[in-house]
Amino acid sequence: MGEWLQSLIPWGTEVILWVQSLRAPLLDPLFVGATYLGEEYFYIGFLPLIYWCVNKELGVRLSYLIMLSNYLNGWAKLLYRIPRPADPHIVLLRTETSPSFPSGHTQNAVTMWSYIALHVKRGWFWIATVALILLIAISRMYVGVHFPQDLIGGLITGVVLLALYVTLGDRVISPWLRRQSLALRLLLGAVVPLIMLFIYPRDYAGLYPAETAATVAGVLIGISIGIPLEERYVNFSVAGQWWKRALRLILGIALIVLIYAGPKVLLPETLAPALETIIRVLRYALVAFTLTLIAPWIFVRLKLADSAG
Repeated sequence: MGEWLQSLIPWGTEVILWVQSLRAPLLDPLFVGATYLGEEYFYIGFLPLIYWCVNKELGVRLSYLIMLSNYLNGWAKLLYRIPRPADPHIVLLRTETSPSFPSGHTQNAVTMWSYIALHVKRGWFWIATVALILLIAISRMYVGVHFPQDLIGGLITGVVLLALYVTLGDRVISPWLRRQSLALRLLLGAVVPLIMLFIYPRDYAGLYPAETAATVAGVLIGISIGIPLEERYVNFSVAGQWWKRALRLILGIALIVLIYAGPKVLLPETLAPALETIIRVLRYALVAFTLTLIAPWIFVRLKLADSAG
């Protein structure tokens, strides 16, 4: 399949150039903004919003879904290693260094927004979801970093992952986990992500463990340990007056940003690969642990949320 994808690069380049021929000053902010909806910084703000202020269970399941999507997408990129668009006539509004196929932004958009639509169960929301997915997908060609075949690959992968997640994750794995003891859930929450970390292949620069795998492993460890502890000892409610929810979000995001950015400020830019991997795993684990347990505990203590615990 890799050779076939390579053969599509000339055609894909022509499509990108056609899309960029439609560029206009008024369209640039729209499509650049749409591509930011697939960035890590967006998820750092959006997932806490859902978990703290809208629907706890949905926030938990979205977090797992996005992490699994990133993990599988990174693996697929390393499997096919299709280069990014490189034609000199293409205008690059963004810079990407990872392989091109499939589009992670498109795949994540399909999985996340479609999963939300399945829970909202409104026709208008499905229409908005499809429009947003297409906007995010097309934005990746507009900014010059993806071929159309990358977008198609991301769409297909996202749909397949979503179907598996709903049928196996929601209906089989999640109910089974909730029946297990706290100790077993904590053990699995630490061990399974570490296994995922070490079975992941070397990245495109030859680094092992790969950066993507370390990020995903850290987040999964943090939420898989934080969630059962939150359910047992805090059990906060997302209900509350709008201003309390707003304060939760502001306070919680400030705390997460502090933990997220702290290591970048305090540690040297160049570290040994092994040490950098350990710090990355711990950093993202702490961010996710704060999201799922520490912040909710603070909200309850400050009377910004009620507790049934």
